[in-house]
Amino acid sequence: MAPKSEGKVTVRQTGSPIRRKKDQRATLVGLGLNRPGRVSTLEDTPSVRGMIAKVAHMVEIVE
Repeated sequence: MAPKSEGKVTVRQTGSPIRRKKDQRATLVGLGLNRPGRVSTLEDTPSVRGMIAKVAHMVEIVE
């Protein structure tokens, strides 16, 4: 397992953006995700945490 980096959060998309609102699709694109199974590592900031919370039903935080 890779060492956990300070100040980073890794998210994996688990759900499809099909039949979701446009703002939720745009949030996924902003997180660097666009299809189920994709993984993105981002800075752990309040704005990124808010984006994750908005689409929490379609993403999971990877340890």
